[in-house]
Amino acid sequence: MATYVFGHTNPDSDSIVGAIALSYLKNQLGEDTIPTRQGDISPETEFILKKFGYEAPQLKTSYAGENVYLIDFSDIAQSPKDIKEATILGIVDHHKLGDLTTDTPLECWIRPIGCSNTVVKEMFDHYHIEIPEKLAGMMMCAILSDTVIFKSPTCTKVDTKAVKELSKICGIEDYKALAMEMFIAKSAVDGASARNLNTRDYKAFDMNGTRVGINQLEMVDISVLTPRIDELFADMQKMKEEEGLHTVLVLLTDIMKEGSQLLCISDDASKVENAFKTKLENNQAWLDGVLSRKKQVIPFLQPQF
Repeated sequence: MATYVFGHTNPDSDSIVGAIALSYLKNQLGEDTIPTRQGDISPETEFILKKFGYEAPQLKTSYAGENVYLIDFSDIAQSPKDIKEATILGIVDHHKLGDLTTDTPLECWIRPIGCSNTVVKEMFDHYHIEIPEKLAGMMMCAILSDTVIFKSPTCTKVDTKAVKELSKICGIEDYKALAMEMFIAKSAVDGASARNLNTRDYKAFDMNGTRVGINQLEMVDISVLTPRIDELFADMQKMKEEEGLHTVLVLLTDIMKEGSQLLCISDDASKVENAFKTKLENNQAWLDGVLSRKKQVIPFLQPQF
C-alpha cells in the first residue's frame, strides 16, 4: 500500500515542492510514496513546476485508512477532515508544533528555520542521497519564496547555505534573478477573484479555542490591489461567516517595501491592535518590517486569545 505525502490546505510552493521532494527521497530509501496536494496550485507554484518540467501532485482530500507523511504543517485546522483516521508516519516542518497527535511513534524533522524544503535538503544530506538537478531547482525556489529572498526574519544561515548548494546542483548561478521572476508571477492578480486572492496562502488557526483565519499575499507591489480593497473586505466578511471565525486577517506583503498592509475583520479588533501595538484605520494598518506570518504575526496574536 502506497504512503501519501502532502502539505497543508491551500498549499504554497513549500508544501507542493516539499511533498514532491520528500516523496522522492522516501522512494530512494525503499518506501512506496506518492506526493499529493490538498488544494489548488498557486500562480507562483505553477511557475516553478513549469520552469523545471514537473507535474503538479494529484489532488487528494481524503486520507482515511491511509499511511501519510505531513510536510509544512502539524495543525488539525490545516489538515484533511479525516486526518484522525489516517496513520501519520512522519512530519517534516519548520513551524511551531501543532495540535496533531498520533497513536504510534513517528519520524519527526522539525527545525526552526525558514523553509520545510531546507529541512528536506538536510534529510537528503543525512541519508547521502543525490538530489536530481531539476528537483534541486524547485527546492531552491521554494526556499527563496518562503524566506522572501532571504529578507524574512525566519531566514537562517542554514537556508542560505541550502540555496547556494542547490543552485550549484541545478546550475542556476543568478538565483536571485530567478526569484524575482517567481515573485512577479506570484503577484499576478488580473482575473483573480477576491476569494482566490484571500485564500492563496490562507491558514486557519485554533487559538486557545478561538478560530482565526490568516491569509498572506506576497507581492512585488501591493498598490495594484488598492482599487480592490473593498472587494477583499466583502469577501473576508463572507469567509468569516462561512467558517464561523472570530477574526479574519489578510496580510498584503510588499517584498520591495519590506512590510505588510494588514486587513482585518474581527469580533474584537482590539485584540489585533494590542497584538501589533497599532491602531486600525478603516480596518487597516501598515506593519512596517512584517514579512513573516509564522514569526511576526502568530506569536503576537495568539496570546491575545
